[in-house]
Amino acid sequence: SSQFGSSRSHACSFGGSHTPCRHLLRPFPAPAMKTLVQEESLKVPKGVKITIKAKMVEVTGKHGTLKRDFKHLPIELYLAHSGHEVRAKMYFAKSKQLSMLRSVCSHISNLFDGVQKKFEYKMRLVYAHFPINATITNGGKTVEIRNFLGEKRVRTINMLEGVKVEKSTGTKDEIIITGTDIDCTSRSAALIRQSCLVKDKDIRKFLDGVYVSSHGTLED
Repeated sequence: SSQFGSSRSHACSFGGSHTPCRHLLRPFPAPAMKTLVQEESLKVPKGVKITIKAKMVEVTGKHGTLKRDFKHLPIELYLAHSGHEVRAKMYFAKSKQLSMLRSVCSHISNLFDGVQKKFEYKMRLVYAHFPINATITNGGKTVEIRNFLGEKRVRTINMLEGVKVEKSTGTKDEIIITGTDIDCTSRSAALIRQSCLVKDKDIRKFLDGVYVSSHGTLED
């Protein structure tokens, strides 16, 4: 043995033989399994026209036209069965990357629902003492909220493109947000929600605000 220790330092401690320890014989972890090709399909509903060009999807229906860009995704997007089916294909992808195929189909499905039915978000004005006053201005494109927790400040929220807001006719202290684009409609509801946040108080006790009570598609 040398001055730096025994040459048998890596030998197995059982029996003193020169066989290497088990941790030295472990194989390297196997690389993640890649799928050769994966495909997802989606049927185009009746009364809807769709065009796909260089991963730019344009959907037209009775409520207008919506566009969505999927150029940032490494997928193949095309129409099949004479334009009656949308197909998304991906080659040599790992399991986590394959999840984007279903996501793309979900996005396109939301485009179909938007141009056919429109999306609707219902919001309730919740207060314990000071009644919140919501005023719709600018032809349904702007909401003005007053008297939140007794504050004098007027909160003005502009709706995003293609979104309209109105007061509910059947329910007190309720506003309804409608639009064809699910992103713009839900984000408009979020802007209203975030404009009425309670500051410097215990939010478990002070529950005032404007909250989404239900959401979905408008039934014809």
